[in-house]
Amino acid sequence: MKVSFHGHAVVMINTKGTTVLLDPFINGNGQTDLKVEDVHPDVIILTHGHGDHLGDTVELAKKHDALVIGSAEMAHYLGAQGVERTHGMNIGGAYEFEFGRVKFTTAFHSNSFITNDGQIIYLGMPSGVLFTAEGKTIYHAGDTAVFSDMKLIGERHPIDLAFLPIGDNFTMGPEDAALAAEYLQAKQVVPIHYNTFPPIKQDPQKFLALLKAGNGKVLEPGDYIEL
Repeated sequence: MKVSFHGHAVVMINTKGTTVLLDPFINGNGQTDLKVEDVHPDVIILTHGHGDHLGDTVELAKKHDALVIGSAEMAHYLGAQGVERTHGMNIGGAYEFEFGRVKFTTAFHSNSFITNDGQIIYLGMPSGVLFTAEGKTIYHAGDTAVFSDMKLIGERHPIDLAFLPIGDNFTMGPEDAALAAEYLQAKQVVPIHYNTFPPIKQDPQKFLALLKAGNGKVLEPGDYIEL
């Protein structure tokens, strides 16, 4: 299984011929190496509906007939935008798809979409995602603060690779993300959600230095890990 990072919170998983894309914020993402026209997802998984995570979901899903997995509210909203294949879930729920198992976890954040005329559309609770395939488990925390139940997530789901936001301001910062890594006990930890905008400017090497287990790795956009 190949797991690649593409700037901000964009993660791509290639498993057994299926391309899974998480939080496909491509257009407007100055950190990404991707172009919308070159991406061909079979599945899109959304942690929440803010523009820097929902991103190019509608265009990609329509173009490639991709299955979009998100909160029940996001699935309904995207269906109204013309996305034909959606699967709504909620926190604590898991589902076994042909390509892998998806489970939604708690995330402490907000979740809405703001229209061009300023209307705020509620899109359910934000979430983290546990993705399991080929005997490996990946945790994408989404946007979140640190919370003590991360210990429970790590105890119940041995994590091979965790993607944790470190940007601060909108999510946990490096110190809290290091505590989250300690709680989760993942084999490898990759920082995400930093340096895309001025309020979330961080040095990822400083985050790595805070990890007691020494299990951190900085991925540049386009870099990948084989599991």
